[in-house]
Amino acid sequence: MPPTESRHEGSGAKGRVILHLDMNAFYCSVHEAEEPERYAGKPIAVAGSVEERRGVIVTSSYAAREKGVRTGMTVRQGLKVCPELIIIRPDFNLYRKYSRGFLGIARQYTPLVEVVSIDECYLDVTGSGRFGTPLEIAEEIRRRIRTEWSLPCSIGIGPNKLLAKMASDMKKPNGITVLRIRDVPAVLWHRPCDALHGVGRKTAAKLARMNIRTIGELAACDEQLLIRQFGVYGAWMKAAANGIDTAEVNPERGPNKSIGHTTTLPHDVTDHEEASRIFLNLADQTARRLRRQRLIAGTVQITIRTPDMRTYTRAETLESPTDDPVEIHRIACRLFDRHHRPGDPVRLLGITLANLSPKQETAVQLDLFDFEKQPKREALIRTMDELRDKFGEEAVLTAGMLLGGPSALIRNRRIRGTSLQSDEELLYSDD
Repeated sequence: MPPTESRHEGSGAKGRVILHLDMNAFYCSVHEAEEPERYAGKPIAVAGSVEERRGVIVTSSYAAREKGVRTGMTVRQGLKVCPELIIIRPDFNLYRKYSRGFLGIARQYTPLVEVVSIDECYLDVTGSGRFGTPLEIAEEIRRRIRTEWSLPCSIGIGPNKLLAKMASDMKKPNGITVLRIRDVPAVLWHRPCDALHGVGRKTAAKLARMNIRTIGELAACDEQLLIRQFGVYGAWMKAAANGIDTAEVNPERGPNKSIGHTTTLPHDVTDHEEASRIFLNLADQTARRLRRQRLIAGTVQITIRTPDMRTYTRAETLESPTDDPVEIHRIACRLFDRHHRPGDPVRLLGITLANLSPKQETAVQLDLFDFEKQPKREALIRTMDELRDKFGEEAVLTAGMLLGGPSALIRNRRIRGTSLQSDEELLYSDD
């Protein structure tokens, strides 16, 4: 069992004290807060397509989860297990508003707030003693978020980010848990390896083949053996299994390592032409964000998810970095044709641009047969960006974007699919 709460636990007298703030069923909770008379306490779910019963459920309320509704189900499946389920179209502008609200409260207690996603953050409250003990700070933050924004949240308190994150998952919804290093053997060691934050199912499966099945067995494993099998990640896993984590809470957002969008489709896509249209809009939006930050990309990666929730990625490194959506679209389609078997259904598609560098500082190799056209092409793209900044994303579209369908939703900031960025953009949530 998790350690019980008390006024002296997690005081941080001997070191750092970190809080992990995790909003509970965030998207659904926002709708309940905004329209309590319609949604409070009812089984609700947010889905990318309300009209199409094959649309995918992004997240669901706790009342819906009690009825068996799960993220990744189609709307049809959700309604089958819970006929009274209320399906809501996502409203990302609304989610951003509430996200800024709870983050504003968190930042009143410490300047050291690291935003992880739209619905979670870390706080280093080591120097925040004037507000009370860490537990008192956590209780006040939770109370204020509930009072001022009508949202539930769970908060973990620990001596580092890892244990604070693990603690916040232990009491949902609306709980506070303290997890200290001395608690790790009793609280964590009996659990499977993939229950350790940062260890995925594939890694856990490889550990199982090494006869390492629990966090305790991982904690006791020879470090050199783990390093031989996993590299530096092996050393990190052993330390983490013992509750050790040296990562700092970083309030400063550094340069993007990647920029990307994924979109969950309202129906299975099997047709190459439809996939190409989706990639066209994904390339357009990722390239737009790239240019806003005056970056260019050296790698294009696509993400493909099948209806049985298997996800795989494929990437290509470019001969010359680019911010041109036409080039990004061409490479994405080539990767899709090369790695996707024709006729196999696809439920999610994405493009991620990586190996980013400042455009002004990067040497770009011009095509021998196309270099005279390049300045005109860049001037055209700049003009299109200016028009869309002023009049909206629909102001200037290519012919392929006019065909509508699920790909058109990517341009709609209010209801579009997920982003692989984590600040103002969105991650799917299922807490």
